[in-house]
Amino acid sequence: MTTTSIDQLRSKIEAERTNTSNIRARDLAERLEISEAQLVCSGLGATATRLTGPWSEVITAFGDLGGVMALTRNHGVVHEKVGEYANMSFGAHGGIVLNHDIDLRLFLKNWEFGFAVNEDTRSGPRRSLQFFGSDGTALHKVYLRAESNEAAYDALVARFIHEDQASLIEVTPLPAEIPDRADIEIDTEGLLSKWSTLKDTHDFFPLLRKYKVGRQQALRLAEGRFAERAPVDAAERLLHAASGNGAPIMAFVGNKGIIQIHTGPVTRIEPRGPWINVLDDGFNLHLRADLVTDAWVVRKPTEDGDVTSVELYDKDGVMLIQFFGERKPGQVERDDWRAIVSENVLGKGVAA
Repeated sequence: MTTTSIDQLRSKIEAERTNTSNIRARDLAERLEISEAQLVCSGLGATATRLTGPWSEVITAFGDLGGVMALTRNHGVVHEKVGEYANMSFGAHGGIVLNHDIDLRLFLKNWEFGFAVNEDTRSGPRRSLQFFGSDGTALHKVYLRAESNEAAYDALVARFIHEDQASLIEVTPLPAEIPDRADIEIDTEGLLSKWSTLKDTHDFFPLLRKYKVGRQQALRLAEGRFAERAPVDAAERLLHAASGNGAPIMAFVGNKGIIQIHTGPVTRIEPRGPWINVLDDGFNLHLRADLVTDAWVVRKPTEDGDVTSVELYDKDGVMLIQFFGERKPGQVERDDWRAIVSENVLGKGVAA
């Protein structure tokens, strides 16, 4: 598309912003029937600068920014962590940022577009780095804070600036998800037998792939043995319980490009409308509780004993968020986490 196309889109955006104050970028894009990446791209030459990869090198340069806020979301959950990017490593298709504060698993083959964004807000100028998939859906954003190194931000933008700063990007819809096979086609006996011999929680996804079974389909087939249905308000229950007894938890939120992890306690839990919020220093979580249609308690054997997760899904079977008790390899699962799951999530007695 041409620069005129960007000008026309800007006019539509400004008209919509005039009619709707304080609308979020994701919601504004949906209202305009464009992707969020195209919404950001409409600011080329004004509020946005398009970036190019390699994305692994861009992310490595985040280490020079100092303290920032990292944001990862999907359509039902927003996960925000304050910290620094360090202890990074990359392979052919992905990478890891392995810190206590900013802890990420990266699937870089699904990263397509990147932008540096400079906005004027009610609280003053806001600078960020924003990354999107091929369909224009937001994957990850990095926001500068007062303590951030702005010179490093400018150097990053100059180093990775894209040659095209005039054209509106074109996005490509993602292919339709492959539906689960019929339950009768699944080797359930084999699935559950192999499930019982897991040595590590990371072996679970290869197990699903081996038996060609959907994740929530596997939970249904394992119900009564390794999985148990939980109330749809399981997140609110466990967050309030963890806030009450100080048990440190892990909260995993992801999309097709990244998983972002919080490890530690949660304190300030506030429901607001359909949202359940954690509003702590250094960690904010926002969950659209009304999108949760299924919740499960899942147990996976490991060399350190059973590990228990609480998983929430939407109506399409997409996992919105996953919770664990804080744990490192070689450690037995915490008793206070097991008590939260048994007593507060499932409404039972203390787990054996």
